[in-house]
Amino acid sequence: MGILPLRSPPSAIPAMTRRRGGSSLSRCERSSTALEFALIAAPLFALLIAILETGLVFISQQVLQTATTDTARLIMTGQAQLGGLTAAQFLQDVCNNATALLACKNIEVNVQTFASFNSMTMENPLQNGQFDQAAMNYNIGGPGDIVLVQVFYQLPVITGPLGFTLANMAGDNRLLQATAVFRNEPY
Repeated sequence: MGILPLRSPPSAIPAMTRRRGGSSLSRCERSSTALEFALIAAPLFALLIAILETGLVFISQQVLQTATTDTARLIMTGQAQLGGLTAAQFLQDVCNNATALLACKNIEVNVQTFASFNSMTMENPLQNGQFDQAAMNYNIGGPGDIVLVQVFYQLPVITGPLGFTLANMAGDNRLLQATAVFRNEPY
């Protein structure tokens, strides 16, 4: 058997040498972590904004539909006809039911009466990306009439990073629509 060479224990290595080597490796790992985060940050934030914006659109749509359904009952039960409810008053009732999330200045109402369900046509108020206010009607009908109530809301949306947008109108707005179709009760 031969003599084994002596190895110095780790504590024999000067402290300065050990720190310098470890510090360099640590600095390198921190830099790579920052670089990796920088690479995924833009898509991550774009995805978060897209999720929040989509959720806001769905919640706004549901609030608008609920307000439309609740307010349309005034027409269906004859309360609007017997009380002489004007278009402005009907719009204000929709606003009162939707104030939790929606601004009244962006709500428009279209009420039409039809002879049959088959002859019904829904109004599309968008013309070249602009809302056509002149296309709105207010005809609440009488007992037994078939009525279509459409309520439109111009929801301002944010254009997110990487070009994500839910806008379907000019001016970074999305047109939401709620509809109620019914036959007036024989009041």
